[in-house]
Amino acid sequence: MIQAKAYAAFSANTPLAPFTLDRRDLGAHDVDIDILYCGVCHSDIHQVRSEWGKSIYPIVPGHEIVGRIVAVGSAVKKFKVGDLAGVGCFVDSCRTCDNCKSGEEQFCERGMVGTYNSYDKEGNPTYGGYSTRIVVDENYTLKVSDKLPLSGVAPLLCAGITTYSPLRHVGVKPGDKVAVLGLGGLGHMAVKFAASFGAEVTMLSSSPSKQADAEKLGAHHFILTSDAEAMKKAAKSFDVILNTVSANHEYSTYLNLLKTNGTMIIVGIPEVPSKLPANVLINQRRSIMGSLIGGIKETQEMLDYCAEHNITSEVEVIDMQYINEAYERMLKSDVKYRFVIDLESLKK
Repeated sequence: MIQAKAYAAFSANTPLAPFTLDRRDLGAHDVDIDILYCGVCHSDIHQVRSEWGKSIYPIVPGHEIVGRIVAVGSAVKKFKVGDLAGVGCFVDSCRTCDNCKSGEEQFCERGMVGTYNSYDKEGNPTYGGYSTRIVVDENYTLKVSDKLPLSGVAPLLCAGITTYSPLRHVGVKPGDKVAVLGLGGLGHMAVKFAASFGAEVTMLSSSPSKQADAEKLGAHHFILTSDAEAMKKAAKSFDVILNTVSANHEYSTYLNLLKTNGTMIIVGIPEVPSKLPANVLINQRRSIMGSLIGGIKETQEMLDYCAEHNITSEVEVIDMQYINEAYERMLKSDVKYRFVIDLESLKK
């Protein structure tokens, strides 16, 4: 077994604390990754606190992982020792269902194996990137370019692909009018991607203080959602709205901003379901869809695109020992726009 230092939660209501775990021995197709950086996703908090169902304790969160390969299995062909590598939200899937075969392993019909808070095929709990090492099958490992700062690359493995994938799926192209609802970890990546695809981007936010940042990130326009007159004026304006908000809100308020045949994409998960009057959709043949991260092939495509276009996440790098304070700040939206753990702090 390969021993690794980590931080874990031992119950839903206790702070994360030091933990030592054993990674599996290297299989023929495995790579052993020395973790350099790991992003902190809001879903980490939800799962640490068992807010999405009962979690598996001790739980080691983290699914935005970037590191360097220090060992490879005997049959590994895609990587070599010394390569930079990334690990996203899942580390395995059934590989045989239609979704897996089509490169959409995130929708595996038998259930993908989460990077953490899941069970592998041998029935062992999976542990995430708040740790010094991870062993992953090469087929679920991503190639990472050395062109970009690695701390800014780590959040691309979740926040990046979560916004890139649906914008690509609906075919956002130059000249399209795209609105992004919510400027946080997801929203700031959505603005960057939509702008880079050539769209005319509008930020929709309840916080007037977000306007300057939105424009720096690439937004062409800003609408304060509490401004009734501005919202009325924006009716039937957008081809696509990417809704990143996880706080409770009514979808119909924003669906009215879509043009005929427009689409609102949901990537945030509010606690309370939104009411959805049918006429809001029917009257302009509008659509509403959801999206969940992306498959391995598309995630690699996204990483390559970011390396080519110099796109990274805006981050605040922290030591592992600061994680509990970081969680409290995240709950107050006090981060621009992603915390990233420097795992050197844990190795010391």
